[in-house]
Amino acid sequence: MTEDENHYYAVKTTSKQERAVADAIYRNIERRLVDIKVVSVIVPEELKGYVIIESPEGRGRIQELVERIPSARSVIPGETKLEEVQHYLVPKPVVSGIEEGTIVELIAGPFKGEKAVVKRVDLGKEEITVELYESIVPIPITVRGDHVRVIERKSDE
Repeated sequence: MTEDENHYYAVKTTSKQERAVADAIYRNIERRLVDIKVVSVIVPEELKGYVIIESPEGRGRIQELVERIPSARSVIPGETKLEEVQHYLVPKPVVSGIEEGTIVELIAGPFKGEKAVVKRVDLGKEEITVELYESIVPIPITVRGDHVRVIERKSDE
């Protein structure tokens, strides 16, 4: 093992405290409260209850750091491989998981609060075309994917 070789460790956290744990790790490193080297801390959206720490340090040193952090429970035994965490580093399109027929609520823009049915999804532009539920004449409206909240998926019917 060379000195500049980084390792990846999964750290179990209290539920919904992943961001707080990552911030606490950052503060400890930034303020030099510990002499443990941490290259990065990843808080994957789809991996609830865990953060990933990238560090050249050994597992014991990371455990020392975790013991100082409120809401951080333990370091998962063994080392996590880069291949196992790499897919968390690529951002997902905001429209992933939304398909035609999904019922959404508009959460921004002039139609905020209105319910609509998804008619078309444009992955490239991260936009969706919807038709409002209560409109008498169906008018297609194109909005950004992050301006909607999914209420009911098509497969739920």
